[in-house]
Amino acid sequence: MPDAVRRCPEDGFFEGNTCPVCDGAGTQVLDGGRRRQLSKFVSGALRHFPEDAGIEVDEAGWTDFASLRDAVKRRYGWADGEALASVIATDPKGRFERVEASDKSSAAAAGDRVRAAYGHSVDVTLDGTDDPVPSTLYHGTAPQNADSIREAGLKPMNRQTVHLSDSVAAAREVGRRHADDPVVFVVDAAAMQADDRRIVKRGTETYTTARVPPQYLSLPEN
Repeated sequence: MPDAVRRCPEDGFFEGNTCPVCDGAGTQVLDGGRRRQLSKFVSGALRHFPEDAGIEVDEAGWTDFASLRDAVKRRYGWADGEALASVIATDPKGRFERVEASDKSSAAAAGDRVRAAYGHSVDVTLDGTDDPVPSTLYHGTAPQNADSIREAGLKPMNRQTVHLSDSVAAAREVGRRHADDPVVFVVDAAAMQADDRRIVKRGTETYTTARVPPQYLSLPEN
């Protein structure tokens, strides 16, 4: 269960019991259960089913914050703009990006936009970042997929891109969505980039690429 989200009047949203800046208690915005529920809905709406959620995303994946706020209100009677803002601001993996309006007088002011940082199955084109890419990345998967990955490499499947992790631990966590004892592949990201295969950082610990051919993959030695 994720931590509750609280808001400090001076320092904004934070996880846990005390503000990491001032040690104040703040006020609770969402408990852990509602935080997870809202986060899953927002992820799905922005990545996979914007029409079903009643929002529109542009070619770069952006939607108006106000439209998404109204969508979560329709879905959950307890959700509001503050709850949505808290989920976006505190996501531990950086799943969401928000560009706030220059006019701070309204949370729904024109120009206040939000999108998923990665993971789309809807057709969007995300701009890249200039963040450096580690020489080695990782991918966690179910053991039954290992043989086909060795033969054909990593492909996007039902997403637009292949997702890679910056650590074995993060890859194993992803792999546990599919199996209790996942297999973690090592990705030679340095060799991929040397061969002009683009890798882009998305969120805090996720990297994306079009595909990973098998020659760039290996399994860690025991």
